[in-house]
Amino acid sequence: MQFCACSVCFGDSWRVGGGALVAAPARSSFCALPLSSSLRPFPLLASGWLQRLARPSFLALFRRPASQRRRTMGDGDRVEIDGSIMEGGGQILRVSTALSCLLGTPLRVRNIRAGRSQPGLRPQHLSGLEMVRALCDGKMEGGEIGSTEVTFTPGKIKGGTHLADTKTAGSVCLLMQVAMPCVLFAAAPSELHLKGGTNAEMAPQIDYTVMVFKPIVEKFNLTLDCIIKRRGYYPKGGGEVMVQISPVKQLSPITLTDRGTVTKIHGRAFVAGALPVKIAKDMASAAVRCIRKEVRDLYVNIQAVREPDNEAFGTGTGIIIVAETSTGCLLAGSSLGKRGKSADKVGMEAAEMLLGNLRHGGAVDDYLQDQLIIFMALADGISRVKTGPITLHTETAIHFAEQLTKAKFTVTKSEDDGSSKDAYIIECQGIGLLNPNL
Repeated sequence: MQFCACSVCFGDSWRVGGGALVAAPARSSFCALPLSSSLRPFPLLASGWLQRLARPSFLALFRRPASQRRRTMGDGDRVEIDGSIMEGGGQILRVSTALSCLLGTPLRVRNIRAGRSQPGLRPQHLSGLEMVRALCDGKMEGGEIGSTEVTFTPGKIKGGTHLADTKTAGSVCLLMQVAMPCVLFAAAPSELHLKGGTNAEMAPQIDYTVMVFKPIVEKFNLTLDCIIKRRGYYPKGGGEVMVQISPVKQLSPITLTDRGTVTKIHGRAFVAGALPVKIAKDMASAAVRCIRKEVRDLYVNIQAVREPDNEAFGTGTGIIIVAETSTGCLLAGSSLGKRGKSADKVGMEAAEMLLGNLRHGGAVDDYLQDQLIIFMALADGISRVKTGPITLHTETAIHFAEQLTKAKFTVTKSEDDGSSKDAYIIECQGIGLLNPNL
């Protein structure tokens, strides 16, 4: 008999005891590691991400009876979500709420951000939930700052103009992540007016959304426009973005497995407010020097810009660098400045992030992985994406996409010639969701 002894097998494949995680004879479709012929214990301190998996809130999930780990089919077939497991943050809310809206499935999310320093809903999370509730005429209970439990009952998705304002520097890009999949299945075109931070920590910069996310997600056979009306920075926010989205009948699957060769590297280093443009130039120069150590045969074009005062609110600085390839892949690195952090360090951080994404041989970078999962789950057919190491955000997105949609994901080591040991293939048999309005 063969047993799965990896640390990414979920469902019934774990038991806990003796200070170690021990694999039982079951294997998840998520697994990418070879089977062994005997049970093998994994010390809790084996790796940093195993430490995260070993948190009490996560292990508690697997101590429950199997019947409690799946959907609780009561209260109108309401799906129960534990918001404290895996990534344990706002991503669980975004993925679960969007899929609830799309599938017409009532939802309850408990233990929201339970492991964070400030548990419960923060303004940016509440703004996203309120926008989704409004765009589908849904009902929500527990929608208040600090709430650790939310009940959501979706209605019919409608097009038109939808507004969300975090009133903080909370990321407009994360607001877009929760609303965009929903309005793709509306009856008419939609405009999302999103207010908050455009270049915020712990979230994609708006430049990444425009330069990388948009052209790649459009491969699912959708179209969107993203108009930056005003940029906003930490701590006040004040940015505003308008996203225009046309509805689709059905999403097409994608294949992104051949990265090709890098043909172009470009980017922008920016300052806004009271900061001199010299800081942007220093960031760009440091990034170019760093990239030149590994990429010598391409011209690296990073523009240094000062945002016009009427197009930015507050003071901020940062950089994004994008590599384009011969097969249409886009990979990026980015960084934001802050008080006490030198311009050289900001530029070098972005360059190192880009180089790291180029080294692993994937066709998407580490920050696009998880953003594609919901679209892969909804598409009509098999999608395949080659990535670098699977991130915890991606594991989380897959887990909840499988739970809510019943799409089937597999993650396997890439066996392609020239692939690094850290390259993986994410494959998904999507559910082929149809827009009933078109």
